[in-house]
Amino acid sequence: MRIGELARRTGISERALRYYEEQGLLTPERRPSGYRAYSDADVAVVRRIRILLAAGLNTAQILEVLPCIVDEGGRLTPDCPELVDGLLRQRARIDEAIGELEATRANLDTIIGGERRAS
Repeated sequence: MRIGELARRTGISERALRYYEEQGLLTPERRPSGYRAYSDADVAVVRRIRILLAAGLNTAQILEVLPCIVDEGGRLTPDCPELVDGLLRQRARIDEAIGELEATRANLDTIIGGERRAS
């Protein structure tokens, strides 16, 4: 299938699909005409990429973990034991970022509360 069909089937823009290709996440065949040719399997790959992006991984991390991720009935699971450790580290970074954001929100709430009392 051509890139427009993959975009239609996945709901992802052609631009994003080209970006995934630039990052090495998708490797379509090239026709003699230069057109990209995607397979039905690429629909599932794009789905996995989107889920991993939504889980907070960047494209470089996804490039590393994508070969070790399997789709089991619509649920992504790690297929390589070492992948779990990396995902746990990623979750710890997210937890740390959440803590920092909560502290920032508390500081802002203090400032907002002070403004209300002064009014």
